[in-house]
Amino acid sequence: MRILLLSAYSAQSHQSWCDNVMAMFPECEWTLLSLPGRYFNWRIRGNALSWGVGQREVLDKQYDLVLATSMVDCATLRGLVPKLAVIPWRVYFHENQFAYPVSSRNDHTEPKMVSLYNALCADKIVFNTQYNYCTFISGLSSFLKKMPDEVPLETITSITRKCEIIPVPIKVNETTAMKKSNNRVPVLLWNHRWEYDKGPQQLYNLLAELELRKFAFKLNLIGLQFRVLPEALLKIKQDFPNVLINYGFIESGDEYKNILASSDFVLSTSLHDFQGLAILEAVVAGCIPVVPSRLAYTEIFPEQYCYTSDLLLPENEAGKMGDKLIELDNLRNKIELDAIDIERFSLENLKPYYSKLLFDN
Repeated sequence: MRILLLSAYSAQSHQSWCDNVMAMFPECEWTLLSLPGRYFNWRIRGNALSWGVGQREVLDKQYDLVLATSMVDCATLRGLVPKLAVIPWRVYFHENQFAYPVSSRNDHTEPKMVSLYNALCADKIVFNTQYNYCTFISGLSSFLKKMPDEVPLETITSITRKCEIIPVPIKVNETTAMKKSNNRVPVLLWNHRWEYDKGPQQLYNLLAELELRKFAFKLNLIGLQFRVLPEALLKIKQDFPNVLINYGFIESGDEYKNILASSDFVLSTSLHDFQGLAILEAVVAGCIPVVPSRLAYTEIFPEQYCYTSDLLLPENEAGKMGDKLIELDNLRNKIELDAIDIERFSLENLKPYYSKLLFDN
């Protein structure tokens, strides 16, 4: 089977998804086109131009199926390349623009329209979590209600009947168990993109709360960086220099894995997360998750690992997160922690679902 795999915004998680899906089915003949994960607004609208003109020779080859991420402008590509219009398309939503925390200056109307047309022109639509699916449908419904006229009533129905949920697969080499720590004080890990939607100010609030409580800890503050760094993360380096073990982007994959394995707790302060792959990677390495009771986390992790979300009162949320961290720290060496079913995200367990997605009509 000849499959064209399109990833228009190849951030780390998107590239990992592509690699793992291709690894599941080596018997297929894969052609991968990807674009760098930068310049979001240009990328989500310009990818059809970059490929439809710049990669026309590749797109004009014979394929049996197109598998695309939701960042791909699928409708425009199907219009530009007639050969692609007559074969099945599967569109995978890692995230959705309707649940993204936007500013008053930018409501993401253009990306939302791309997402809408992608969902309409796809033969099958896949979301990585129930949270992603539900926020997409509810957000799309609210979005369409704001349009002045001529919105077909059957738009949502025509989309929902094509939807299913299959998580992003991760590599799980063996059953993950919480490890006993050899660290003198707990080592915390924050391993997300350095952008505002990952809650850097919430992380700063937590560190201030822990210092106020005289809770001793060390911190690995790592993740992909961009040209403009959140002020809160710069302030952490300034105000908490003595707790930092690693700070910044880690180039080496082996070094990154070692940092995860040497940490005790992985933290999420995210405002925007649809599966939490960075958290799952750390849990595979043996870290204990400390995550908010929002986003996709409540369907992935037992309640024991979720602190009470309170975005309207950030200081209150920092206190709840501190409570949860200290509670889990007291329990972790007593083997009193609930099991986390990480195996359900493995390539082996998810392969039958991806097989049905790719090979069933």
